[in-house]
Amino acid sequence: MKQAEERYIERIERYQSLISEQTRIINLISNIRLIVFTIGAGLGIYLYVKKSYGLVVFDIILFSALFIALMVFHERYFNKKKHSITLLKINEDSLKRIHGEWNTFTDDGEEFIDDSHPYSQDLDIFGKSSLFQFINTASTYLGRLELRDLLTSPTKRVEEISARQEAVIDLAQRLDWRQKYMAEGMNHSKMLDPEALFSWASSMERFYRKPLVIFALRLIPIITIVIGISAYIDPEPRYYSLIAMLLIQFIILRINAKKRVRALEVASKYMANVKAYDKMLGVLEKEQYNSPYLESLKNSLKVDKGQTAGEQIQKLVKIVDGISNRHSLFYVLFNILFLLDYQFIFELEKWKEKSGGNLKNWLYTIGKFEGLASLAVLQHDYPEWTMPELSEGIPSFTAEEMGHPLLANSSVANDLKFEFPENILLITGSNMSGKSTLLRTSGINLVLAYAGTVVCAKMFRCSLMEIYTCMRVSDNLEKNISSFYAELLRIKMIVKAVEEGENIFFLLDEIFKGTNSIDRHTGAKALIKKLSQEKTLGLISTHDLELGDLEKESDKVRNYHFQEYYENDEIHFDFKLRPGVSKTRNAEFLMKMAGIEFSAE
Repeated sequence: MKQAEERYIERIERYQSLISEQTRIINLISNIRLIVFTIGAGLGIYLYVKKSYGLVVFDIILFSALFIALMVFHERYFNKKKHSITLLKINEDSLKRIHGEWNTFTDDGEEFIDDSHPYSQDLDIFGKSSLFQFINTASTYLGRLELRDLLTSPTKRVEEISARQEAVIDLAQRLDWRQKYMAEGMNHSKMLDPEALFSWASSMERFYRKPLVIFALRLIPIITIVIGISAYIDPEPRYYSLIAMLLIQFIILRINAKKRVRALEVASKYMANVKAYDKMLGVLEKEQYNSPYLESLKNSLKVDKGQTAGEQIQKLVKIVDGISNRHSLFYVLFNILFLLDYQFIFELEKWKEKSGGNLKNWLYTIGKFEGLASLAVLQHDYPEWTMPELSEGIPSFTAEEMGHPLLANSSVANDLKFEFPENILLITGSNMSGKSTLLRTSGINLVLAYAGTVVCAKMFRCSLMEIYTCMRVSDNLEKNISSFYAELLRIKMIVKAVEEGENIFFLLDEIFKGTNSIDRHTGAKALIKKLSQEKTLGLISTHDLELGDLEKESDKVRNYHFQEYYENDEIHFDFKLRPGVSKTRNAEFLMKMAGIEFSAE
């Protein structure tokens, strides 16, 4: 982590210096432009007064050319500065991530929160201070969806996870590439859901693909221009012919205008996004990857005759650039003269016919690279973390020095091991001792393992299992559901999965806490026996110390606990997991700390 921190600091200093230099050049160009304009205008006025009209024309041409050239240079350096500012922010955010300040990032994936998901809510996958907020570097709509799916819909195949692990290791070593790729997405406006773009790209307007229609609507403006030139030479009677042709073209533009305009507006609506895709494809396609999985993704971008997706997207960018000026006065005038709406529709239909069917795959591939790049952040920033070993078959879970990834700078590491026949670990301990954190630690590291990246541990081995949790349950007033009934619904989902024979990893925090102590104990005991199946592993935290007797009754259950200690009338926790049932209590002490005094009488 120290090496990554130094790397980000060095880059921050480099981009700060570069931005200062680019600002200086931009200001210099602006001053030169002012000087050129002043000299050109002054010289032009002087020559005009001297009636040197030929030199006035030369002056206008020369200084206009100089001014335009300076404008081009100014725009180029302005874009370079914008790119440098983006890269500076990326590195500043990377440093914040290492320093534990990542919970200030604006994108926390809040819209992906799903209370009905088997584990995402309990394990802080989305929302404030979530795993998504911690690792996400995706900027496109589909890139964010890809990361969401990697964290919530794990694959059932070890081979696929292994391929992603290789890809993550490869991308982790390509810091320049990852930051350039990210910057190209960030440099443009907020990415829109491309579904409407996909629908447009896959649609076909047969009328605008007919050769006769294309020929006629391209010939008519040529005829009009010829008539216009003739009318300039000999106004009578060609002047009336010109008016007649322009009127005909105006009528042609009104035919199916709304439908045609909608098609053009879909393309122009996504103009900024398409430009970002173009830039991102340029970064993606130029790189040679060591990972076979990444190379296969890149090769999927190729189209017929050796052309790349990037080249096809560039063609779309050029067309869309022309469409973007539709609402200007000049466009309206030239539209009547050249039937521009039709010319652009012809070009768009030609592009759709050749590349429209591939667009969805191209953009999803961009998103897949973004998802993998997000996972690679952990591999790069935390080289001391380990890449997990995965297997299929009987459920297994072994971790050494495992900590919570979202508490990387302050997490206390623990070993955790399930060995058959012991497949349920019963965790007891007093309040605030670390029980719930241990459950979330094991669950969130499994999520990372299945996503295909490193986990916060020295060693980590596990099998493929479905993750289920029941930790944060609350009343649902809208559905008229109490917290206790909500808990029952979650547990029912887990039991159903067990009965269907799935490999299950479950996490239960204070089960049946919404009912009386007798029913809680009886229900918890029955549930634990129900979950003690061959294809299940799980951790259960509880304050019900009597449940610890299950270890004596069954070889399926093993007791562990956390404990506290007191110094100078203060409570302390070491958050270390120990075998056996907890022997301590701290509720009375914590109440006193909170200012609540009570008497046992």
